[in-house]
Amino acid sequence: MSSKRTLFMVEVAIFAALALLLDFIPSIQMPNGGSISFAMIPIFIVAFRWGLKGGVLAGLLWGLLQLAFGPDIKTPLQAFIEYGFAFAALGVAGIFAKQVQQSMKEGKVVKRLVFITLGVFLGSALRFLAHFYAGIVFWAEFAPEDQALWLYSLIYNGSYMLPSFILSTVVVFILFIKQPKTLLRTA
Repeated sequence: MSSKRTLFMVEVAIFAALALLLDFIPSIQMPNGGSISFAMIPIFIVAFRWGLKGGVLAGLLWGLLQLAFGPDIKTPLQAFIEYGFAFAALGVAGIFAKQVQQSMKEGKVVKRLVFITLGVFLGSALRFLAHFYAGIVFWAEFAPEDQALWLYSLIYNGSYMLPSFILSTVVVFILFIKQPKTLLRTA
């Protein structure tokens, strides 16, 4: 096995585990699932270091690790949507890995900010859509009687995903400014 492949697998595993650990650090927890935390940041770092494959794999692994801690599962489809698809979707940020890496090599800070923001937004938006859909289909009993299900799911899931997107964008950008050599993939 090549050293590059070994490094890839080790980083994916470590950053997925770090995401899980960050999820346990006290954060703003929503009453019916979801939180505003630093947990998505390791997945975005892997995505920007290793691209789509690394990001999606790290996100999927994080979702599977969460399943081991006994979340509220209603059906296998709900588990797939909220723990398989939603967390793997974060790694789609890796579509912008080449642009982020190139902007780091060139020292173009504004370009780096733009591509990090686009990547984090895309990954966060896809995760939001998964939870939004699940909120309508699987969590209807939590919606107020006088509120449309889609509106309830939009407000509930948006209330933690929007701040998580902002937090992740800011922290990932700062990390890629303060530690560019550490975060620049050289292998």
